[in-house]
Amino acid sequence: MAGGGQAAVSFLTKVAKVAAGLGLTASAVSTSLYTVDGGQRAVIFDRFQGVLPAVVSEGTHFLVPWLQKPFLFDIRTRPHSFSSTSGTKDLQMVSLTLRVLARPDVERLPEIFTNLGLDYDDKVLPSIGNEVLKAVVAQFNADQLLTDRPHVSALVREALVRRAGEFNIVLDDVAITHLAYGHDFAQAVEKKQVAQQEAERSRFLVARAEQERRAAIVRAEGESESARLISDATALVGNGLIELRRIEAAKEIAGVIARSPNVSYIPSGNNGQMLLGLSTAR
Repeated sequence: MAGGGQAAVSFLTKVAKVAAGLGLTASAVSTSLYTVDGGQRAVIFDRFQGVLPAVVSEGTHFLVPWLQKPFLFDIRTRPHSFSSTSGTKDLQMVSLTLRVLARPDVERLPEIFTNLGLDYDDKVLPSIGNEVLKAVVAQFNADQLLTDRPHVSALVREALVRRAGEFNIVLDDVAITHLAYGHDFAQAVEKKQVAQQEAERSRFLVARAEQERRAAIVRAEGESESARLISDATALVGNGLIELRRIEAAKEIAGVIARSPNVSYIPSGNNGQMLLGLSTAR
């Protein structure tokens, strides 16, 4: 019995040693491996050599535990938006919102990590974006920002791409998504629009009065010409035409009176005494 117990203890001791060895081996292996996912790159920091110049691509890789440590960078294009209030050339305040699509220069990741760290974009893009916006907007008047907006966007893009390149950041797109003027300028624009509308209305009234004046002159000339023609015809053939027109007018008046039920005709002279059957003899 004693021999069987010692054998069991010896067996369990060996099993424990093997398990411990496997555990240590698995731990060592796990700490010696790291994985770089899709859309990422890694930079290795070595305690003796510092940041290694090589950029590690996607996949599972080995490193020396404790001596080396991986730092992962997301190299996919990411959007960033920031706002800025800038003064124009004519001293108007304008609020702009800029949206950029940025990613790091993969070949310069060790330099980015050494100088800026993992949050390089948050450290660089807002500052250079505000700087570029203020510099470009100051070159234009407030109204030119609307009429020359494509040119303004092109200047902002060119300057921002150049400034971001100094920090090893690649910009795939730069766009001005919002532009708003100050309250005073908005009121001035509104008053200008109202003044333009009033000026247009005044020009319309003047043009209408001019047309009415010309129409009155034409009517007066027509009436004058008509009167002259009638005068010439009267002098040529006498008053017969006038008498004819008077007879036609009297005939028309008589017809109207005859059709009216509220008009009674009383003959003139002695016949007027026979009104309602009364006689003057009485």
